[in-house]
Amino acid sequence: MSDATEATEATDVTEGTAAPHATYRLQLRAEFGFADAAALAGYLAALGVSHVYLSPILQAAPGSAHGYDVVDHTRISDALGGEEGFRAMAARLREAGLRLVVDIVPNHMAIPAPESLNRPLWSVLEQGRASPYARWFDIDWEYGDGRVLLPVLGAEDVGDELVADGGVLRYHDHVFPLPDDHYRPVYWREGPNYRRFFEISTLAGLRAEDPEVFDRTHELIRKLVDEGLIDGLRVDHPDGLTAPRAYLRRLAEETGGRWTVVEKILTGPEELAPDWPCAGTTGYDALNMVGGVFVDPAGERPLTEAYVTFTGGSADFEEVAYRAKRQMAERGLRPEVLRLHRALCRVLPSHDPGEMLAALVELLVAMPVYRTYVEPGEEELPHTRRVMAQAAEAARRRLPERLHPALETILPVVSGGLGCTDETTEVAVRFQQTAAPLMAKGVEDTAFYRWSRLVARNEVGGEPDRFAVSPTEFHEFCARLARDWPSTMTTLSTHDTKRQEDVRARLAVLAELPGEWAAAVRGWRSPDSPLEPDLEYLLWQTVVGAWPLTRERLAEYLTKAMREAKTRTSWTDPDPAYEEAVLAYVGDLPAEEVAAFTTGLELYTRANILGQKLVQLAMPGVPDVYQGCELVGLSLVDPDNRRPVDYDDRRARLARLDAGEPPRDLDDEKLLVTSRTLRLRRDRPEWFGPGRYEPVEAAGPAAGHVLAFRRGGVVAAATRLPVGLERRGGWADTRLSLGDGPWRDVLTGVVHDDLRLDRLLRVLPVALLVRHEEGA
Repeated sequence: MSDATEATEATDVTEGTAAPHATYRLQLRAEFGFADAAALAGYLAALGVSHVYLSPILQAAPGSAHGYDVVDHTRISDALGGEEGFRAMAARLREAGLRLVVDIVPNHMAIPAPESLNRPLWSVLEQGRASPYARWFDIDWEYGDGRVLLPVLGAEDVGDELVADGGVLRYHDHVFPLPDDHYRPVYWREGPNYRRFFEISTLAGLRAEDPEVFDRTHELIRKLVDEGLIDGLRVDHPDGLTAPRAYLRRLAEETGGRWTVVEKILTGPEELAPDWPCAGTTGYDALNMVGGVFVDPAGERPLTEAYVTFTGGSADFEEVAYRAKRQMAERGLRPEVLRLHRALCRVLPSHDPGEMLAALVELLVAMPVYRTYVEPGEEELPHTRRVMAQAAEAARRRLPERLHPALETILPVVSGGLGCTDETTEVAVRFQQTAAPLMAKGVEDTAFYRWSRLVARNEVGGEPDRFAVSPTEFHEFCARLARDWPSTMTTLSTHDTKRQEDVRARLAVLAELPGEWAAAVRGWRSPDSPLEPDLEYLLWQTVVGAWPLTRERLAEYLTKAMREAKTRTSWTDPDPAYEEAVLAYVGDLPAEEVAAFTTGLELYTRANILGQKLVQLAMPGVPDVYQGCELVGLSLVDPDNRRPVDYDDRRARLARLDAGEPPRDLDDEKLLVTSRTLRLRRDRPEWFGPGRYEPVEAAGPAAGHVLAFRRGGVVAAATRLPVGLERRGGWADTRLSLGDGPWRDVLTGVVHDDLRLDRLLRVLPVALLVRHEEGA
C-alpha cells in the first residue's frame, strides 16, 4: 500500500471531519478579537498550520479575559466582534487555506454581576424550581430549603447594603429579582448549594447530560459546524460532566464526527478511556513526556539534596500533595464534599454520618487520578476497579482501624458497584465530580507551589516526583499514540501551563548542573529574607527560567504563587504584611549575578529549546503552537501568558528566513524549526499518519545524547543532555543508524552522506532529515 493510499484511508469521510495537520492557538479577548485573528491569516498559513484554534467565542461575562465564563450560548461575543466579525474572520482564514477549531465549555456557565446578564439563571432566581431553566443547573434544592444560595455577601451582616430599587434587589454590582422567594444571598464563606467549577462560586455547573440543556447550549455551535465555519472542537473540563462518555457520543452525532479533543488530564500510567469518541486529549500527557526526556535522571539525587538543604522541607512530594488535598477538602471544596456526604447518607441512612464523612474525605484525598469512568447505567470498567482499589488501600493506611468498616461500607457506593438507583447513581457520579477538582486544586494549584525541587516538572498533568523520562519510555509512549491515538493533540504550552515551554527548557539544564545551581542560590539568598524557604527556592528558579523578567511581572507571579500555596497567605485570607515584605524583597534582586548565571546556561538552553520543539512537532499527534511560541516562549502562568504577541516581528523574521537568510538568533532558529517542520507535515501528510513511528538508534560513545525517530520518510534527531555531551568531549564517532544516504536536512539544506552526529548537528543541535531525492 502506498503512503498516499494510507493517508487517504486514515482521514475521515469528509474534509471537514479530517484531523488537522497542525493548529495555532489564539487567546481571544477584547483587545484581540476576530478582526485581529483574521489579519494573521497569511502569516499563519505561511507558518505551516492547517487550523486556527480559538479560545471560547460565545458571549462571556463583562470584562472576561479568557471566555470560559459564558453567559449566553445563543450569541457570539460582542466584545470579540460579534457574529458578523466571526463570519468575516472565518471567510478570510478560509481564503488562506485555514480552518477553525473552537474551544467549547459544556461544564459550567458564569454567574455574572449583574446576574440579569445570564437569562437562564435570572429565570431560576425569579421562579425557582418552576423555572423552565431549573433543570440547567445542578442545584441541591433541599439543602437550600427550596432556594438557591448565592455566596455574594462580603460580611455576615451587610446592614442596609442590600437595597430594593426599581423592582430589583441591589448589592453593589449584583442585581437580583424581587421578591426573593427562590434565592438567598449569603456570606461568601458559606458556599453555594449549586455545583461549581472547582471552588469558583461565579461559575455554576451545567447539567449537560440533560438532552434539553445539551440542545440549547450547543445550538449555535452546531449551526456553525453545519455551515462549515467550525471544523474541530476542544472540549473544556470533561471531568466535570456527569457522563463524559455519553456527552462525547452525543457531540459526535450532532457535529458529524468533527475532530474533537478533550482537556483530560492523565496521571501516571493512566490512559484515555478507549471508548471515548474523540481524537484524544489536548496534549498535557505529551507535554510532560517531551519535557521529561530532556531532563538528566542523574540530577535527581543532588537536586533533591540541594532543595531539602535550602528549604528544610520534605524530599517526599506525595506527603506534600496529601496535606494540600486534605486542606482543600476541608476548606475550599468543603461545600462539594458535604453535598456528596449528604447524598451518601441518603443511601446509607443507618450508618454513622461522622464515620462515613471521615472515610469519604480520606478516600477522596487518596484518589490517584482525576476521576474514574463510572457513568449512569453503564458497566464498571476494569480501570475503575483498579483505581478504586488503589485509593482504598491508601485511605486504609491513613485511617484509624476503627474507621475501616466505614470505608468498606462506602466503597461500593462511591465506585458505582451498588446497583443503579437514582440515589446510588448520584453518589457515584458526584464522587467523581468532587475528586477531579480536588486533584486539580489540591495538587496543581496548591502542592505545585509548595514543593519546588525542579519546577520544570511542576506542570499541568505532570508529576513532580517523576524526575525524568528515559528515551525508551518516550519511544513507547509515542508508539502507543501512533497506534491508538494518532490524531490526539500535542503541545508544549497552553493558556493553563504554569510556565511556558522555554522556561522549562532552561530549567531542565539545572538537572545537569546541580552543584553550580546550589552554590548560586546559596549566594543569592539574603540572611534577612522574609520569604518562606520554599517560596524563595521557587523565586530563584522563576527568575532564572524567565530571565529577563521585569519587576512588575515577577511581583504579579509571586503574588499568585504565594496565594496558591496557601501557607502564609491565600486568595481568601490574604496576609498583606507578608505579601508586602515579599514584594519589597524581590525589588532588590542581584540582577547582574542572575544574568551572568543565565548567560552561562545559554548554549545548553538552546539545545533544549530547539530539541523539545522539534520533537513535539514531529512526534505522533496533531501539534499545537501556542500563540507566539514559534519564537522563544518565556512567559509564566496566566495572565502573563496572555500578553500581546508582536506578530510584525514574527512576519519579518519568517520573511527573512524564507528569503534564504541564515538565522540571526535563537528566536530565528526556533522559528526555522517550527515553520519547516510544520510545512513538511502539511506537504507530506502521509509520512505522519497512523502507525508511522519508529525509534532510530545511534551507535557510538555519545549515543545516549541523541533522541531520534522516523515518521514515514522523515527522521527527526535532537540533542539531549547537552552539558554531559560537552563534558564527555562531544559526539566523537557517534552516528545515527540509518540506511544509505544521501540525506538532506530540511532545516539547513545541507546534504549528508555520512550521518556522524558531529557533522549532522554542527549548525543546529537538531536535524530533520529526508532522502536527498525526496521533494519537500
